Amino acid sequence: MKILITGGAGFIGSHLAKKLLRLGHGLIIIDNFDSYYSPIRKKQQLEEVKKEGSFHFYEVNVLDLEKTMQIFADHRPEAVFHLAALPGVQRSLDDPLAYIDYDVKATVNVLKAAGESGVRHVLFASSSSVYGNRPFQPLKEEMATGQVISPYAAAKYSAESFCHAYAHLYGYALTIFRYFTVYGPWGRPDMAISKFIRRLLKDEPITVYGENTARDYTFIDDIVDGMVAALSRENGSEIFNLGAGQPVTMNELLLSLKQYFPNMKVIHERPRLGDVSATWADISKARKLLGYEPKFSLKEGLAKTIAWAKEYER
Repeated sequence: MKILITGGAGFIGSHLAKKLLRLGHGLIIIDNFDSYYSPIRKKQQLEEVKKEGSFHFYEVNVLDLEKTMQIFADHRPEAVFHLAALPGVQRSLDDPLAYIDYDVKATVNVLKAAGESGVRHVLFASSSSVYGNRPFQPLKEEMATGQVISPYAAAKYSAESFCHAYAHLYGYALTIFRYFTVYGPWGRPDMAISKFIRRLLKDEPITVYGENTARDYTFIDDIVDGMVAALSRENGSEIFNLGAGQPVTMNELLLSLKQYFPNMKVIHERPRLGDVSATWADISKARKLLGYEPKFSLKEGLAKTIAWAKEYER
């Protein structure tokens, strides 16, 4: 199958690209190396993708509708994974208008280009943040009501609505993924596990915001498996939680890290504005319709992530 990935040089995008190449798919990647985190890091991730096979690459910002439309018209992909977006809750508090541009307007451009070029299936990367703050309960897909607590989450929820609108207008199949705290090798540097490991390798203290928090930490390989499984969907619109299905408290995470870093020092700060207290994915729908089944425990995922970091992050 000919598949296009926007944001294919990012954390999730690069892992997905490697998997698709290993499966023998034809691949087109669009990425603009946004400076939210190091463009050098993203170029390294793209080099890792090249080790798996050849693909077409375009350094283009999908906010540029004309260039985006041209790439779609030239390649006529059958499926599109739209991952390009501006991530991060905290930055969205300072610059909410940028999230309207990169997470909403850019999504509309991709949806339009997909429709005009005859794409059969659009798969969109959303976030567990669309559920708002509903601590310590399993979150089902129908529980998202738009009552979010950050501009980032508002942009993702809005983008989901545009996905539904354009799927109706053009008739392509639509799959929306709501990711729950993804981690692993090449993990986004601003995410807690990546940031903690990087600092601990340097014997630096780590900072924890708030008490009694929990996250449904999900290893990257499990996320990618769920995304690839959804490719076989042929019609209609569906939303799927992709998570581990098991929340891990911050104290449990710190105890796990302490096994690797016994001299770990922790600084405790007050909760940050916009952060939810806890996330917990109900993955029963993905299990039933996609055959999705997370394989990696936190212990296994941390072991792989720390082994990678010792080689690449020093």
